[in-house]
Amino acid sequence: MKISIERGALLKAVGQAQSVVERRNTIPILANVLIEAEGNTVSFRATDLDIEVIDKCAGIVERAGATTVSAVTLHEIVRKLPDGAMVMLADDGASGRLTVEAGRSNFSLATLPKEDFPVMTTSEYDSNFAIAAPVLRRLFDKSKFAISTEETRYYLNGVYMHVSDGEDGKVLRCVATDGHRLARIDAPLPENALEMPGVIVPRKTVGELRKLLDDDDMTIAVSVSEAKVRFATPDITLTSKVIDGTFPDYTRVIPVGNTRKLEVDAAEFAKAVDRVATVSSERSRAVKLTLEEDKLTLSVNAPDSGAAEDELAVAYNDERLEIGFNAKYLLEIASQVDRENAVFMFNSSGDPTLMREGNDTSAVYVVMPMRV
Repeated sequence: MKISIERGALLKAVGQAQSVVERRNTIPILANVLIEAEGNTVSFRATDLDIEVIDKCAGIVERAGATTVSAVTLHEIVRKLPDGAMVMLADDGASGRLTVEAGRSNFSLATLPKEDFPVMTTSEYDSNFAIAAPVLRRLFDKSKFAISTEETRYYLNGVYMHVSDGEDGKVLRCVATDGHRLARIDAPLPENALEMPGVIVPRKTVGELRKLLDDDDMTIAVSVSEAKVRFATPDITLTSKVIDGTFPDYTRVIPVGNTRKLEVDAAEFAKAVDRVATVSSERSRAVKLTLEEDKLTLSVNAPDSGAAEDELAVAYNDERLEIGFNAKYLLEIASQVDRENAVFMFNSSGDPTLMREGNDTSAVYVVMPMRV
């Protein structure tokens, strides 16, 4: 194999591949990226046995072939090469070495046989549909903060993507929860997605997927089966196993009878929470919200470090209410709001609180209160 690729294109392709690779590996081949060159295309494939990513880029292929080399080492080398350099990769097969040359720089890297590289079996997908990158990005970006990190409740360690009933018919919905807060985001149902089985997309896959969705003009081809999910652009294909478990019935925790309505400027609210939380104790980070007519007082009282109070002008005309929350949860939810106003719906100091962006019901958040 002998190929030449422009440094920028190579860095992007190897970067996507090496981020999937687990740093600590008991199986040496899993630390490698499989490089395959044919025609005028070079593909880079990496896997951790749960996720597989294939990134294609254009290159000058003098001699077709394939080999595997350490993904992290190759990425570091390419990253440190000068901008605009042409990088030549050559592998003669016999020496078990890959030569990397650019200008006066020359590297020789150990390789492992391509036959040992595990390739994810392609399964039959039950559902195939196309969706615009900004729509998919919104679904995952606004829900991923609520993914649980508790390994014991493994079925909460991802985003539940499924077809559901919205206010105006069927929607594609993403839900994530860790038991303390919940995010439910809807998007119009893409064509051909109606038969899609509901799947839990793992946390790591959500993180890797985010890198595919930066180009707003891109259309993502999504394929879903009971066991796998695949997201593809013309250059990159990301295939992942889904979490084998049943996502709990989240509709039970979304309150419907909350009548006390608070409307507040989302950015001002986030800043005020951040200010008073400065003195809260690290362990509980509790912030108390006191609601009175058109006034919101945020306060923290941490006996070991001090006290803080902040006041905001808001739209509220109901009975006085005192309710406490974890500051971190409030900040994360407030930071999801793209519009100016955040609308909170309260019931009592012990019940879950609902939050949405203005009158938009396609993004709904629930946060559990805490005693203060």
